[in-house]
Amino acid sequence: MTYILCIETSTTNCSVALIKDKEVISLEEDYDTGYSHAERLHNYINNVVKKAEVSLKDLSAVAVSKGPGSYTGLRIGVSTAKGLCYALDIPLISIPTLHSLALQVSQKEDCYVVPMIDARRMEVYSAVFSSTYEEIRETKAEILTETSFEQFLNKKKVYFIGNGVEKFSTICSSENAIFIKDKLPSANEMALLSYSKFIEEDFEDVSYFEPYYLKDFVAG
Repeated sequence: MTYILCIETSTTNCSVALIKDKEVISLEEDYDTGYSHAERLHNYINNVVKKAEVSLKDLSAVAVSKGPGSYTGLRIGVSTAKGLCYALDIPLISIPTLHSLALQVSQKEDCYVVPMIDARRMEVYSAVFSSTYEEIRETKAEILTETSFEQFLNKKKVYFIGNGVEKFSTICSSENAIFIKDKLPSANEMALLSYSKFIEEDFEDVSYFEPYYLKDFVAG
């Protein structure tokens, strides 16, 4: 029996899930408009294990959303995950934030999926996946224009999801663009990815692992 604690803090959604093998058995999250991770993350961790009637000592691994996303949010999530792994002597698993966000698009047609996290001004962090969630284009930080993702929109339907969708929807006029708004990365979608990595023993070095910031931190 495998218990994995999943932590997602890359955006304003502070999200924690406990999975038993491939299934989410307990979830705590808060779609807030501000960053409250420092105050809520540890309470959420305690709540999910308590609701599942297990203890931290029962954990087989900790999985953390590695980014890209908020510098501060990622820092808090990764620091917490590493601390638990050290204390419990269990492996650390990292999950690409955009991959798990893409899994929230559950359509079955042949299409593209573009998870999109808001950055500064007209910039987003994004990647492109197939309808079976295979990565077609790597993660990039890019400034949105009217012609962004044109090579994909000219071929088939493209589902855009994440908190970067709002600003792209104001400048994209393609009939193939489908915008899924008000969605943020969640620990709920980390389950299958985390379990697969656990089975494959695809673990991070707890001492040296750092979040995938993609861009250097800029204060202010």
